[in-house]
Amino acid sequence: MEQLEPTTLITDTLSIGGTPVVRLENDHLIVDVAPSIGGRILGISEKKTSHQFLWRNRDLKLQKLEPGSSYDPNFYGGIDEIIPNDNAEEFNGKSLSDHGELWTTPLTPTIEGETLTVEGDLPVSGLHYKKTVSLRKDSSHCDLDYEISNPTGHPIDFQWKLHPAVNINEGDTIICPAESAQVADLDWSRFTTVDPFKWPEIEGLQANLIPLSAGTTDSFYLWDLASGIVSWQNAAETLCFGLCFDTDVFPYVYYFASYGGFGDHTVAILEPCTAMPVSLNESAAKGQCATLQPGEVLETRVAIYAGSMSPERS
Repeated sequence: MEQLEPTTLITDTLSIGGTPVVRLENDHLIVDVAPSIGGRILGISEKKTSHQFLWRNRDLKLQKLEPGSSYDPNFYGGIDEIIPNDNAEEFNGKSLSDHGELWTTPLTPTIEGETLTVEGDLPVSGLHYKKTVSLRKDSSHCDLDYEISNPTGHPIDFQWKLHPAVNINEGDTIICPAESAQVADLDWSRFTTVDPFKWPEIEGLQANLIPLSAGTTDSFYLWDLASGIVSWQNAAETLCFGLCFDTDVFPYVYYFASYGGFGDHTVAILEPCTAMPVSLNESAAKGQCATLQPGEVLETRVAIYAGSMSPERS
């Protein structure tokens, strides 16, 4: 019987600055993953246009940092994941590090067929993390299949959100079918009120339109989602980067953008999230965080579209 050629080529002999990188490549996309840095996705580029959708901080070296490191001075870009918390805080007798523990945790990679799986234990929270990355042969989609499990003997409350840093320019649009929104932090906002509003209009402006880079930032909570989509579209409406997700798992989106106001960076971060607000103590007290009972496993898929058409819900 004739063997079919694989549609996805996986290369595990690459490195950046000594850090191992696994590349998945097909006719549509090139996706680079760093298993030893929490499975961070370093880049997603479309072959047809050679466009790199993910922003990265060119001033930083790709390297594994020690647990407990501060996140903002080491914000490299790509797609991190924030779990089991965002803010550094004490929670249920545990000291939770800035932006959680996954981003400083080395994961074990396994290549099987046309998929890459990275997994490992998160020692502080007690969660076990597993992500399988694959590319669809017929479109510019990258699928992320997750298993987040609780192998302990007690319930675990946690926050989990994807943290994709996307390249942006003035005139681009952020698309999210949210009914409600609120400024998350006035210290990181162009706006002056924390009153909830109907997304995207606030104080006479469309908050989903990328403004001139003039030393400002935005930070919003978005909720009451009509569907699980958050995406970026360039001003010419020729390129789109979007995440499709299950709103039963991620009922909120956190949107942060810097127009030169955070470290002179110009970047948007589109974050499907299990919890609101950012503080795990506050979200747990409000019953607005994720919880896994002993032995329970959360399984879900996040589909990433990176191409020249609008993303379809998957």
